[in-house]
Amino acid sequence: MQRFSSLDLQRNVARVQEAALRESVTVSYHGRDRLVIMPVDEFERLRRRDRVVVAIEDLPDEFADALSEPYANPAQAALDHLLDD
Repeated sequence: MQRFSSLDLQRNVARVQEAALRESVTVSYHGRDRLVIMPVDEFERLRRRDRVVVAIEDLPDEFADALSEPYANPAQAALDHLLDD
């Protein structure tokens, strides 16, 4: 991923845009990463990966059963003592 300063972006918008079409670029401000510029098709691909929210009634039984268990993995129960004050 290429990095540009915000000053680079102001002075060379076309160059930064061309770089962002090849791969995502990071824009920094006062030495800190602040923005990522990426091609629209990559942004859309990432958006399609967003989670889908469903009602618990619509979950398959195996998932609903797992949610009702106090521990998904019995080994996790052994760590409860670390939470005691």
